[in-house]
Amino acid sequence: MTTQDPLIDHKRRQLVLGAAGGAAALPLAWMSAIVPAHAAGMAPSTNTQGAARMTTNTVKTKDGVEIFYKDWGHGTPIVFSHGWPLSADDWDAQMMFFLQHGFRVIAHDRRGHGRSSQVGDGHDMDHYADDLAAVVQHLDLKGAIHVGHSTGGGEVVRYLARHGESRASKAVLISAVPPLMVKSATNPGGLPKDVFDGIQQQVATNRAQFYRDLPATAFYGFNRPGAKVQEGLIQKWWLQGMMGSVKAHYDGVVAFSQTDFTEDLKKINLPVLVQHGDDDQVVPYADSGPLSAKLLKHGTLKTYHGFPHGMPTTQHEVINADILAFIKG
Repeated sequence: MTTQDPLIDHKRRQLVLGAAGGAAALPLAWMSAIVPAHAAGMAPSTNTQGAARMTTNTVKTKDGVEIFYKDWGHGTPIVFSHGWPLSADDWDAQMMFFLQHGFRVIAHDRRGHGRSSQVGDGHDMDHYADDLAAVVQHLDLKGAIHVGHSTGGGEVVRYLARHGESRASKAVLISAVPPLMVKSATNPGGLPKDVFDGIQQQVATNRAQFYRDLPATAFYGFNRPGAKVQEGLIQKWWLQGMMGSVKAHYDGVVAFSQTDFTEDLKKINLPVLVQHGDDDQVVPYADSGPLSAKLLKHGTLKTYHGFPHGMPTTQHEVINADILAFIKG
C-alpha cells in the first residue's frame, strides 16, 4: 500500500477540473459553426422509434462472402449502392436525410470494399448484383427504392435486370456508369481503354497517392476555378478507398468500364430517375446519363449544370430533394 503524494494529487485535480471546464466551454464555441438541421435540408427527427433502430450486420452470400451492411429506421426501404472504390459511408448525407424523413435506409459495402470480405475473385457486375440480391433477400425487403452512384448505378441496373423487380418499386441512377464507359465500335463516344488501363496501373502501384489525388481534383470538381476545396471530404474518400482490397479495386476498374448495360436498361420496367451533372469529369455526361434515360422504358433525366461526379456529397441538398420528390411523385 502506498501513500499518494499531495502535490501529485493536487495537480491531478487541476487537470480534471481544467478538462471539465474546457469541455463545458466547447459547446459555446461549436454553436456558431453548427448549421441547424432545417437549414441543411434535414427535417428535425420526430421518428424516435425509427431513429433508435440503427443496426449494422453482415450477410453471407452463396459463395461464402461476408457482405457488411447498415440498416437504419423503419418505413419504405431505400437501398444505396456506392461507387468505386468507396463504401457505404459515402452515403452519409443521404442516409441521414432519408432516415429523418421517415424512410428505412440500407447501405452495404461491395465485396472487397470497406468492411466486407476481401476475397480474390467475383469482382464483376454479376457478382455485385448477386451480393445486392443477397442483402435484399436477407432483409426481406419489399417495394424497395434502389439508389446507385457511379459503379453502384451499374450494380443497380444489373440487379434489376438479373433478379427482377418483384422486390423493387423505383430506382435512381446518380452519375452512373451505364450504358457503357469504354470506347468501342458501338460506343464511339466512350473513353479510350488506355484511360482505364492507366487507372489500373496507378491502383496497383501506388493507390494511396491516387486515392488522394482523385478526390482532390476531378471527383468533386475541386480542380475547377473558384471551387471551394473541402479537405475533410478528400480525407474521407481516401480512408474509404484504403479500407478496401487492392485486388477488388483493380478488377473493379474492368467491371465499371467494360460492362455493357444496354440490354439491362431495356429490361427495366420501373420508373427510374437519372441524375447527372454536365461537368462530370469521371463519367462524362454525354455518353452516360442521356443515353441511359433513352434506353429505359420509364426513365426521367435530370441534368445538373456544373455539378461534378461526386454531387451526392457536394450538392447533397439539391440531389436529396430531387430524389425525395421523385419518390413521392
